[in-house]
Amino acid sequence: MKPFTDDDFDRLEARAGESAPCEPMPVRDTGADPAVGAFACFLEAERNASPHTLSGYAQDVGQFCAFLWPSARDAAPPFPWATVTRDQARAFLVASSRSGASAATTRRKLASLRTFYRYLEREEKVTLSPFAGLRGPRMGKRLPAVLNVPEIERLLAAPLHAMRRHRERHGVVPPPMEYAAWRDTAIFEVLYSTGCRVSEAAALTWGEIAVKQRLGTVVVQGKGRKQRLCVLGEPACDALRTLRGCAGVLWQGRDGDTHPLFLNLKGGPLTVRSMERQMKVWLHAAGLPPEVTPHKLRHSFATHLLDAGADLRCVQEMLGHSSLSTTQIYTHVSIERLKEEYHRGHPRA
Repeated sequence: MKPFTDDDFDRLEARAGESAPCEPMPVRDTGADPAVGAFACFLEAERNASPHTLSGYAQDVGQFCAFLWPSARDAAPPFPWATVTRDQARAFLVASSRSGASAATTRRKLASLRTFYRYLEREEKVTLSPFAGLRGPRMGKRLPAVLNVPEIERLLAAPLHAMRRHRERHGVVPPPMEYAAWRDTAIFEVLYSTGCRVSEAAALTWGEIAVKQRLGTVVVQGKGRKQRLCVLGEPACDALRTLRGCAGVLWQGRDGDTHPLFLNLKGGPLTVRSMERQMKVWLHAAGLPPEVTPHKLRHSFATHLLDAGADLRCVQEMLGHSSLSTTQIYTHVSIERLKEEYHRGHPRA
């Protein structure tokens, strides 16, 4: 195999961005490989990795395995991890970029495989990691897209507005429809009020929130199973109080402390995917772009706080960022907004 240089990688990464996306990279099942199984146990026991994180590592290692040994004829478990060369490792990163993966995705795969090989080094399964010293593709400096305050207000009002229109036309709102309207309102209010991720919101139970008359609090379990305390604003508290009452009417006992905040219309936990689908419905109703995701409410939460003068460290704590540099990207959004206002209003701009 012809060795790849760093310059080759940069050129191929640039071409990948210009070409049409290809099919996703294949994944080989590595469940029968003892090294991969031990690595998964290490992540769960020593790194306290979540099921989502474990799934991500398994996919990345499985894709690397499929790249090196596409079929059982090439290799079968246990796989010869110690025979992998640096050129093969670099070629895998190039292949990831050429498959249409974003720079962030390719860098994540690099981080996953570095961690895997560090574990193999620690266990003396390999002498040297082929990923040591390799760098991923350069990340573009993209500022997070946010909704402005009027757009947020339109989205938050959309579910209840639709419910009121139904009542005006038909005189009555069926209890499941009423529950769904308050549920979707509460989801948006919680996401925007706390800045939590949609997966964190989907995992909340009634016992993790304390709803007061005006402000409430919620214990959120974030990445790495780290817990943090977030604040609930008055509209979020009102929506949650009403939602809990609706849940108790539809499903007796499903409003207890151990039950999820957000349920589907069969009384089961609402999934992240269902939350995303419901958001698409209300984006259309509010006349907002369909590409807006629940995560943009998190971006908007941070940006609006900083626009109003909130302390960067406090915003970092509320977002659950381990590094302040991750939070600082929102200061750039605020600066761009200041520039826009300056150019719009200053006579000598």
